[in-house]
Amino acid sequence: MKIVFVTQEDPFYIRIFFETFFNNYKNLYEIQGLIICRTMGKSITKLIKQMYGFYGPVDFFRIGLRYAKNKMLGALLGKIYFKTFFNIEHLCNYYKIKVIRCKNINDSEMIKRLNDMKVDVIVSVAAPQIFKEAILNVPKWGCINIHNAKLPKYRGMLPNFWAMYHNEKFSAITIHTMDQEVDRGKFLLQREFEINPHESLDMLIKRTKTLGALYLIEILENIKQGRVVFQEPEKTQTSYFSFPKSSDVKQFRSMGKRLL
Repeated sequence: MKIVFVTQEDPFYIRIFFETFFNNYKNLYEIQGLIICRTMGKSITKLIKQMYGFYGPVDFFRIGLRYAKNKMLGALLGKIYFKTFFNIEHLCNYYKIKVIRCKNINDSEMIKRLNDMKVDVIVSVAAPQIFKEAILNVPKWGCINIHNAKLPKYRGMLPNFWAMYHNEKFSAITIHTMDQEVDRGKFLLQREFEINPHESLDMLIKRTKTLGALYLIEILENIKQGRVVFQEPEKTQTSYFSFPKSSDVKQFRSMGKRLL
């Protein structure tokens, strides 16, 4: 089976997903490439402003130090490996996974390149761009997405935040087929787990990335063995959440919850 991943640059959480996946998947030779897409329609200035509004001054400073550390060490030690990885490309180089940089996943040249690879499955891991019909039709088996919450109740952005915001005792990992509408499609797996009342959002995201990688391995094995069972999503409790506003974070913290 030929597999391609589509993701975005992120030194914090997505790297944890791929560290877990690469360390546990027995057939890494099946991975034809990992595409890192550019976030569309958002300048660096707007992104920094959004992150500052989300984290606030103290946590923004803390997360900024983490980012600077990873960037600096990645630049200095990008060809040195000692079981610590500073970004996704550093990790991929260690496991000999081809990295493909991409401005637009729906570009005709990218579609042609993927068709030439004769891909069986494309896996979205926090891909920052919506897949259009052309790319959805590329893989022989289909495109799948990993969502770190229960669907269709928590469609949209940063679902771990919203699950904690609404005082959910349980969250879920949902792996589903993809179509042109975000966080839709048939379920391949939806598995609940308990939210620890004392864990921060940072801790919960890290845990869901690890779980998502392990569950994806299970689903890929099911696809190869022809054992996939499709489940239609519920029609009730459908919600879509956008990126949290400063007022949402203020309410989140007022409940005694922590981002970091």
